[in-house]
Amino acid sequence: MGSNTRKVKVRDLAIGGGAPVSVQSMCATRTRDIDATLGQIADLEKKGADLIRIAVDNPSDVAALAEIRKATRARLVVDLQENFPLADAVAPHVDKIRYNPGHLHHLEKEKPIRDKVAWLVSLAKAHGLALRVGVNCGSVAPEFLKRYPGDQLRAIVESAVWHCGLLDEFHFSNYVVSLKDSDPQKVVACNQEFSKRRPDVPIHLGVTEAGLPPDGVLKTRVAFEKLLPLGIGDTIRVSLTLANAEKSEEITWGRRILEDIREGRFVSVPDFGKGLNIISCPSCSRVENADFVELAKQVKAMTAYAGGHRLTIAVMGCRVNGPGETDDADLGLWCGPSTVTLKRKSMQVGLFRYNEVLPALKKELDQLIARR
Repeated sequence: MGSNTRKVKVRDLAIGGGAPVSVQSMCATRTRDIDATLGQIADLEKKGADLIRIAVDNPSDVAALAEIRKATRARLVVDLQENFPLADAVAPHVDKIRYNPGHLHHLEKEKPIRDKVAWLVSLAKAHGLALRVGVNCGSVAPEFLKRYPGDQLRAIVESAVWHCGLLDEFHFSNYVVSLKDSDPQKVVACNQEFSKRRPDVPIHLGVTEAGLPPDGVLKTRVAFEKLLPLGIGDTIRVSLTLANAEKSEEITWGRRILEDIREGRFVSVPDFGKGLNIISCPSCSRVENADFVELAKQVKAMTAYAGGHRLTIAVMGCRVNGPGETDDADLGLWCGPSTVTLKRKSMQVGLFRYNEVLPALKKELDQLIARR
């Protein structure tokens, strides 16, 4: 495996250009908890992580990141999400920055997107960093959704291609792109189309919100087994809903899937479009209540009786993924610090405590099944 894209460098790690496919994960600890985060970084490295991503949400996280950088030589990637203005404070302490094109409009609304990207590029050049343009199904830039109404897949691809054009215009080539969805078939479609349009750009592969194992592993394999043998994909993440102590399983599964594909061991996987599909985001430092992981497990167990119905239930653990990435699900749970918002598509059904939401979810599920 390995593609014929250009080669991108994350410090001493090569991505693309025929280099081995690298494997990464993301810390699920709170970044400001320095000891816990360093412990998880060490565990991920021990399991073979090539890159480790950390979320930075505020100045306290930046201060903690500076201390973390002093204590580890791990290759660190920062995930800025909505807070791109923190990039200048973050840049000295990391090797790569991921920005989400769909989140650049949240802050400094008067500033054009082009200027924001130009500023990020200037920081990357000054500090010798790589960038990832991370396009996500639940947070596609509004401009592209309006431009391609009813065609989210095209909006995802066009957004990624447009940002590649910007980076090229700014004479910056040390970047990779990711196009992620919770549906493995959509991941395949997006990445195949992007690869045709920009065969020179290395691709970060992943199925976002793949959910709990083993389903999350199977969904990820569906996409990886279709793309990697074609030379599409240069670095991967297996995004699973896991407790903190189990987070390194993402690396274990990533390595195992790569080995199986190399050895020609392909699995027969279910078609997740034909039955009940439960998506849940990977546990990370943005999760606002650790009970989210246990709730995801309870939802999976409670809804097993509906396995023959073509429905999607989304369980999301933070304010970044919660609102947008539950909108397309038949039923969604957006988990906050102490309460869970139950949704039917984009409509809010109610607000419940963690120990009260399951009966309400079952009621909505039964009504949905009865109506169908």
